[in-house]
Amino acid sequence: MGKAAAGGRDWAQLYAIYGTDEWQTVAFLALHAALFASLSLLLLLYFPNFLTFLHALAPAAPLPAIRFAAGFAGSVAALSALCLLYAAGDVLYSSLALRWEMAQRMVAAVPDWSAVRTALDVGCGRGMLLNAVAMQMKKKGSGGRVVGLDGRRETAVAALRRARVEGVQEYVTCREGDTRRLPFADGYFDVVVSAVHLSGLGRRASGKSPAAAAERGRGLGEMVRVLKPGGMGVVWDLVCGPEDAQRLREMRMEDVRVSDRVNAYMVRSHIVSFRKPLDSAAGMESLLPLDWRANIC
Repeated sequence: MGKAAAGGRDWAQLYAIYGTDEWQTVAFLALHAALFASLSLLLLLYFPNFLTFLHALAPAAPLPAIRFAAGFAGSVAALSALCLLYAAGDVLYSSLALRWEMAQRMVAAVPDWSAVRTALDVGCGRGMLLNAVAMQMKKKGSGGRVVGLDGRRETAVAALRRARVEGVQEYVTCREGDTRRLPFADGYFDVVVSAVHLSGLGRRASGKSPAAAAERGRGLGEMVRVLKPGGMGVVWDLVCGPEDAQRLREMRMEDVRVSDRVNAYMVRSHIVSFRKPLDSAAGMESLLPLDWRANIC
């Protein structure tokens, strides 16, 4: 069995249910780590032959210089293998055990789940945070429901199947939608959460460019829009956590808090939590009941 992750879940069990959406990255890094490791091992085993080969290519070069260059190349190859292997392990850990741990931390940031009737997971992906929210609702007997929204219908359907495996399908609804234009009425949800999703918006614009920042800002603004006055939002974002917190303060959100830095996917990340002011009633006239049955994928 695998090592226990936060929340009492076994890593092997988590992988069996959720898998990883970073297998291509992990495979790419592991393959190149194996290639560099093989190269360094070959240099070590056949070092005299390699020196002879290099000396034949450059007979004018002094032998000590050739020996140093060969040794340096082998050291670089070995070090590269170690770095690539570490990166592969970090990505795998971040996409599985750490993601579950952060989901538990995000759930714990909401003080009273028994009063939550409607929750939204923006960019639900494999459904790890989605199901963590549903489990908390079930545990606290809230009788509410959490909506998982993803840009791809097949991903949303797969997340719904995983909710069934976790035994929380009666608490979960999944649907397709765009984070930048959430298909929900203003002020509908008691809680809105999102894990490692906003940082991916505007990816084509890349990084910290104004276009990418504008895309993330639109997504964050939509999360605020669909949150009820007095409702709580929790966002786990890569790199842009402090920027998200600043935007939320500019939107006059209350109790904006930024967690300590957590390294994930080889970069820094933060959990940002906030509360929508009770006097944020703008747009409430558009509030309409949501037909859950119509929105189940």
